[in-house]
Amino acid sequence: MTERELERRAKHKLAVLKHVEEVSGNVSATCRYYGITRTCYYRWLKRYEEEGFEGLKDRSSAPHNSPTATSAGVVEKILWLRQQYHFGPGKISMYLERYHQVKISPSGVWRLLYKAGVNRLPASQRYKRRETRWKRYEKQRPGHQLQVDVKFIEPLGQKGRKKRYYQYTAIDDCTRLRVLRAYPRNDQKTAIAFVDHVLSKLPFKVDQVQTDNGQEFGSVFHWHLIDKGIGHVRIKPRTPRLDGKVERSHRIDSEEFYRLLEGEVIDDARLFEVRLQEWEDYYNYDRPHGALGGQTPYERLRQKAADPLS
Repeated sequence: MTERELERRAKHKLAVLKHVEEVSGNVSATCRYYGITRTCYYRWLKRYEEEGFEGLKDRSSAPHNSPTATSAGVVEKILWLRQQYHFGPGKISMYLERYHQVKISPSGVWRLLYKAGVNRLPASQRYKRRETRWKRYEKQRPGHQLQVDVKFIEPLGQKGRKKRYYQYTAIDDCTRLRVLRAYPRNDQKTAIAFVDHVLSKLPFKVDQVQTDNGQEFGSVFHWHLIDKGIGHVRIKPRTPRLDGKVERSHRIDSEEFYRLLEGEVIDDARLFEVRLQEWEDYYNYDRPHGALGGQTPYERLRQKAADPLS
């Protein structure tokens, strides 16, 4: 409430007090006329006699002590995660419990975001109606299917003629375990080198690889996989939703990795590869995944190894 509004309300209360003295001469009649209780009138009168006009201004109704209120430190962490990563209440709740041993419900997080005026995400991040979303699915066994795709990137701070780089990404459909690597070229030879790197790095056998119809996943790449005893399927043209997991992971890269590199000079391809590897390790071993119920991909892999039917 603004100072002007507080002043206006205080003048109204003063007018009620003056009405008894100058007009009605009767407290009960004035209270009936203004629609207030006698208790309210005498409370205003007492404040006016003790503090003058300032005593008639509205005061905060907040309790003096709130032992169950969320601490300022936790609120600061919630707002930082929201503004830095655009996390929703559920993801923020997961992060607080995992990394700060703070248990707070998603609804409690939302109330704090609403109070701070940051409950609405940017348009590109907003929740979609159920009828406009695609049904989620996942394979039940690690390695049953990998989704592989390519994302164009441009390392920051390059001088002179800028070089083009490509982030190759492979994600396991079951565990969401990912392998990332940046290359200066985007062709079948590079795609073959990347898939060989992926197969050497993953701790389980791969049965099938799914890609889009890009030229880098042409016949040479296809037969390379067949020779290794791995199936290769391509999604229908113009249906990137069928590669939804790898496409979504690229959006996470943009929001939580590349966006936070803004202003940082990285003009060395090797340094960039180091940073990308650090991000891959964080994604696989430390970042709680919403679709996995707060588990990391590595934790989901361990769970599947212990109980394949889970």
